[in-house]
Amino acid sequence: MRIIQPALFALLFLLLSCHNYQKDGGHLAVEARPETTYGDLEPMMEDQEIPSFNTEEYDYLPENEFRNALDHPLSTFSIDVDHASYSNMRRFLMHGQLPPADAVRIEELINYFSYDYPAPADEQPFSIATELAACPWAPDHQLLHIGLKGREIPREELPPSNLVFLLDVSGSMNDPNKLPLLKSAFKLLVDQLREQDRVAIAVYAGSSGLALSSSPGNQKQVILAALDQLQAGGSTAGAEGIDLAYRVAGEHFLPNGNNRVILATDGDFNVGPSSDGELTRLIEKKREQGIFLSVLGFGMGNYKDSKMEKLADHGNGHYAYIDNLTEARKVLVSEMAGTLHTIAKDVKIQIEFNPVRVREYRLIGYENRLLNAEDFNDDRKDAGDIGAGHTVTALYELVPAGSDGPAAGKIDPLKYQRQQLSDRAHGSTD
Repeated sequence: MRIIQPALFALLFLLLSCHNYQKDGGHLAVEARPETTYGDLEPMMEDQEIPSFNTEEYDYLPENEFRNALDHPLSTFSIDVDHASYSNMRRFLMHGQLPPADAVRIEELINYFSYDYPAPADEQPFSIATELAACPWAPDHQLLHIGLKGREIPREELPPSNLVFLLDVSGSMNDPNKLPLLKSAFKLLVDQLREQDRVAIAVYAGSSGLALSSSPGNQKQVILAALDQLQAGGSTAGAEGIDLAYRVAGEHFLPNGNNRVILATDGDFNVGPSSDGELTRLIEKKREQGIFLSVLGFGMGNYKDSKMEKLADHGNGHYAYIDNLTEARKVLVSEMAGTLHTIAKDVKIQIEFNPVRVREYRLIGYENRLLNAEDFNDDRKDAGDIGAGHTVTALYELVPAGSDGPAAGKIDPLKYQRQQLSDRAHGSTD
């Protein structure tokens, strides 16, 4: 599908699981929704002590550089609705520390907030909105803004859920900001469950086990009692616990429902077959069978962000970091429909820049979501998902044609031939 926006100097393509949707052009003023919360400083967080050790792990992410639009007219990436980086960064700042550079994923900071994008029309799963403005930090450049808004589904119309809470109760989860906060967070989610929903609780430490067999969502006292009985101790057989959780989810599979494992952990898998490759293959296999994996991170000092983000990505699930009860309420109550219910799978965005109008461009953030141009039409290539009511925001910094861009000095000019633009490019108003 081709969306023509004369003022944007770009052609925007969008792929959604065999469905194409279009939004007419126009200027869009975007504001954060009034109910958006920045995350209050909870008493539980004020009492936390900074660990004397730090073995936290984050993947190295080099920042996107400017690309020459003549040589690389296509920009392709997977959408991302995770926002773990924002609350994790906030945790560092609340303790008077700067976060590690690789803990800051810009797209997750931007997408932490919900924006007032237009709602989708009719039964379309999402709307598309775009605008162009001057770049605040580089007045000679421009900022291209792309926004998607997922269709909201009323709570009473959500399909039934078959949930398995997979909870880390190993010794590393004994801190106040880990298992105690985890239990309080999941109690908020239990309050949202309906009679047609089901939930089981699987736990893992030195070995895995079932703390609660699959039960109807209206048996809240039974579910809450099972949560209250959890205690931390032992090592972390995370892979064994994931295998158990998937087995329980499969036994109660709902063909037309939401089948999901929700993993809550600090990510410190240190016992058993816990290599990323083995876990990834298991999670991808279950994803193809219709059982998704969402991941909630807790704690500090030994937090394994890199591992947990990968697990959620391969499980077609949401990844969030819970640093206080307000954040838990945001993820598991206010945004429950989007966290648990997917409305569009494998969403990819591809933009073609016209070199007559754009000299250079760079995508802001999404460093670990970049795709090759050919991946756009490859249904085998996994991409991000949009949940009910979710918004997705992406920004490009553009260097207009005729200006010297940052990438210009990095590329030697051609010596034996001239770069030529087609008549189609010159004649286009895009």
